[in-house]
Amino acid sequence: MRGPILSLPVRFLALALLLALPAAGQDLSALARLQVAKSSLLQADGVLEMTLAISQPVPWRLRFMTDPPRLVLDAREIDFTGIAGLQAPPAVLALRAGAFRPGWSRLVVELDGPRRVVSSEMATGPDGATIRLTLAPSDATSFAAEAARPDLPDWAAPDPAEIMPPLPEGAGPLIVVLDPGHGGIDPGAERDGQTEAALMLAFARELKEVLLRDGRFAVVMTREEDNFVPLETRISIARDAKAAVFLSLHADALAEGEAQGATVYTLSEDATDEASAALAERHDRDDLLAGIDLSDQDDLVAEVLMDMARTETQPRTDRLAAAIVTTIKRAEIRMHRRPHQTGGFSVLKSPDIPSVLLELGFLSSDRDFNRLSDPAWRAKLAEAIRMAILQWSLEEASLGSLAAP
Repeated sequence: MRGPILSLPVRFLALALLLALPAAGQDLSALARLQVAKSSLLQADGVLEMTLAISQPVPWRLRFMTDPPRLVLDAREIDFTGIAGLQAPPAVLALRAGAFRPGWSRLVVELDGPRRVVSSEMATGPDGATIRLTLAPSDATSFAAEAARPDLPDWAAPDPAEIMPPLPEGAGPLIVVLDPGHGGIDPGAERDGQTEAALMLAFARELKEVLLRDGRFAVVMTREEDNFVPLETRISIARDAKAAVFLSLHADALAEGEAQGATVYTLSEDATDEASAALAERHDRDDLLAGIDLSDQDDLVAEVLMDMARTETQPRTDRLAAAIVTTIKRAEIRMHRRPHQTGGFSVLKSPDIPSVLLELGFLSSDRDFNRLSDPAWRAKLAEAIRMAILQWSLEEASLGSLAAP
């Protein structure tokens, strides 16, 4: 091990951050790269050994998280491209890696159960550096205690100010927040080299331009790049922007039942069907796997007040969903056989902003995947959404719940 070990109390253990000094004469770049051929995940007698070879030494830290049990490695910073190709032993249930916050990347290892660190080190040399970790089984009580340790100061999820400009773009009076699903460490569904995160960011940018050209809308994006944005932060962005509409954009993959065609989802704890329930659970689980704990900290009074606000907002949300379904069908764009469904999506839980989640299609469907890859089809859908929001806003203005755009 070359370089000092900085000992700081974190939620994992005293080994919070390791900083390895570069080998003499090493030409450093701004980004370390994972060397997949020299990396491995091995298990013997219940002990998990992780070897991560990288092109240069970087500062890094470890921590544990619960529900599900996870090991989190943060580094400044590593391109983890190719890590999905590592053969995972039974102790590793899932791997998730990518950008987490400016200048930092994150690797999340979902474990088969509670574990503890037996040893950890970064060895450096002329060809780069190697992170070696050894994890042995632990008991639930000890694991929970380590995971509950306070995090480093100022190590919170990315602040909205770091992700988006403070003011909406456009001169229009109607503020629309577009939420491209997933991003950064959370790519979402994947198929043939395409990720849901990238496809939704591309479509959100296209839709934003359509709305801005109309002149009656101002637009805020929850993310402008391939960033990870926690679900709760996405809602905060909409509230800070004083949004009139919140539209979350997705293109998931579902093996459960039929999954083809555009689908509009609104919030309900009673999901339309098992597939809708599984979809909502998966969206929340993506935040968990990315290293964010979803915790309900509302007291009873606040919960009652939010339920009252949602009661007033729900009819407006239902009218927005109906308008989107109508204009998409009018544009002769294929929709799911049940075009308006419900589910317990955390990203839709803003109590006072009409919020809908639009699955443009499903990457698990050949037809949907081809449509999503077609710029002409996306342009047609973007225009249908513009018409839906415009018609909805005019209807709301006539009902007195919204000023006309």
